[in-house]
Amino acid sequence: MARLLVVDDEINICLLIKKYAGHEGHEVDIAQNGEKAVEKCENNVYDLIIMDVMMPVMDGLEAVREIRSFLDTPIIMLTAKGQEYDKIKAFEEDVDDYVVKPFSMKELMMRINAILKRFHKYHKKEDSYGELVIDYAAHKVTLRGVEVDLSPKEYALLTLLVTNKGMVVSRDRIIEEVWGYGYEGDDRTLDTHIKLLRKNLEDYKDCIVTVRGAGYRFDYHEE
Repeated sequence: MARLLVVDDEINICLLIKKYAGHEGHEVDIAQNGEKAVEKCENNVYDLIIMDVMMPVMDGLEAVREIRSFLDTPIIMLTAKGQEYDKIKAFEEDVDDYVVKPFSMKELMMRINAILKRFHKYHKKEDSYGELVIDYAAHKVTLRGVEVDLSPKEYALLTLLVTNKGMVVSRDRIIEEVWGYGYEGDDRTLDTHIKLLRKNLEDYKDCIVTVRGAGYRFDYHEE
């Protein structure tokens, strides 16, 4: 169970998220403007914050700047449909993800749980799958006790897929998180890096599963 803060001036959206998050076992607090959100973050501990951009008193981007000055809690921004500027500014303010309104509650819950899982794992010392060990603190990967020579992008790819184990991560999301929002390079760059990552993982290469037309997934099954 996690404790979430939902920040939106539309109370119906807050209550809807609270309802669905409650079904997932999460506890939810609500704030209806950025100023109240900052105040709540100063006096409470949250595992994740869901922040709307457009709000009275203090908007979401300003609230994120304030919160980031004293907390590294993961944040999901809610942005208006088609507002590319909001998305760019959100990533510049170091948010972890964004969801465009109107959004699917199922998608939002999946994103919430994926970020909570990833944030938790990055704060673990290491994660292991058989003889494949990811040392988050040392920022390295070992295979049968020998360090695997991964490029920074290959390491980012692996940890993104691992921390979303069992879930399909879309190509667009991978590119945004590994190469950055607004990347305009050749789409084949991702395929090339996946190929190199699989080669470096040797007999663990099949853990990186291609989901045709959707993206990639990390699967590991004990033998």
